[in-house]
Amino acid sequence: MFKLRLLNAVAPAYFFSATAVTFIFHFCFFIPTIFQSPGISLRASTVIHTAVFLYLMLNALGNYVMTIKYPAESANETVIPACSADCSDKIDAHYLLNGRHFCKLCKKVILRRDHHCFFTGNCIGNKNMRYFIMFCIYTSCTCLYSLVLGVAFLTVEYNISFENPLTFLTLLPLSTGYFFLGVISGLQFFLVLMLYVWLGIGLVCAGFCCQQVLLVARGQTYCQMKRGQLVESCSSWKDNLSDVFGSHWAVGLFLPVQTVEAFSGEVAAHHHKHD
Repeated sequence: MFKLRLLNAVAPAYFFSATAVTFIFHFCFFIPTIFQSPGISLRASTVIHTAVFLYLMLNALGNYVMTIKYPAESANETVIPACSADCSDKIDAHYLLNGRHFCKLCKKVILRRDHHCFFTGNCIGNKNMRYFIMFCIYTSCTCLYSLVLGVAFLTVEYNISFENPLTFLTLLPLSTGYFFLGVISGLQFFLVLMLYVWLGIGLVCAGFCCQQVLLVARGQTYCQMKRGQLVESCSSWKDNLSDVFGSHWAVGLFLPVQTVEAFSGEVAAHHHKHD
């Protein structure tokens, strides 16, 4: 449990550190170098790329805040359950009833708990699933966009050609050797490391997003899937998506605003309980 609590504190710090580093690289290195033009202080391409990056970054951070601001906890649960001796989930949660779980890290009962997200420091459930999915989408887009600009920066600044697909595969081991030999600077080596960080985070977030959308459409949570529970949803996939994304889902695709009804999770749990 101590390791999980430590991860719960370290993961958000890692996220904000990576965000700050990405922001610095864009405005101090990428945009001034890639889109520079002698004699012209501002170009249309500079404005476009700056606007695109800020839009992606602000949406990722906005949905991150919304995920934390609207937790999936139940306000009606006052008794903290204790795990029984034969409880199969010894790590972070105890399954209760009708999609309700008690999270040992949050110390709260979570409605339709999907999983505990260490990067946000809270559980993901019906109320904040939409914000978590959009957070994954925009984080993935921001990382992959940063990866493209990072490759362009290395091409312009250091004349590194990426025409050969093997260049990216050999870039990290070669850069590591050159760094310890003193051939390249610490900044160059750190940028190469960030390229792989952006690629990894971008692909993981994209995969996570696809998995969560599929589970939501099926009316299932990750906790249920992990236990091998097959859930037959009474609602159609459109209703399941509407339940999570809210009635104004189209606005939420472009802006980090509240589109999920505040008490949708409680209503859904109440509905399942009476069924």
